[in-house]
Amino acid sequence: MVRINKASSKPYYEQLVLSIKEDILNGVLTAGDQVPSVREMAKHLLMNPNTVSKAYKVLENEQVLVTIKGKGTFVKVTEDLPRDEIRILQVKERLKELVIEARHLQISMRELSDWMNGFEQELGGDPQ
Repeated sequence: MVRINKASSKPYYEQLVLSIKEDILNGVLTAGDQVPSVREMAKHLLMNPNTVSKAYKVLENEQVLVTIKGKGTFVKVTEDLPRDEIRILQVKERLKELVIEARHLQISMRELSDWMNGFEQELGGDPQ
């Protein structure tokens, strides 16, 4: 399930956000599944509960998770959600930055494309 690389320069909360999204893409978590409480997740990952809380809040803002008072936090049903155009633009901008950095390192667009195809297969194919 959720993985955190303590040696990574990426903040723990960002790693947790991405790891939960990856688990959803891979079918480890599905719509309606309950995720561990903030305290349980913090204990499991040996990290500060505030960090887990921050990650869960990000995921709630992105409509990936929903918290129901007294019941817990769950993977939100997303089939009926509209595309989030602002977040799509942010992803495009980050991708552009990565392409610039890759080209600076003399990585060809062909190689980047091969990587993208590999990621797509790893994550279970095209989402549509």
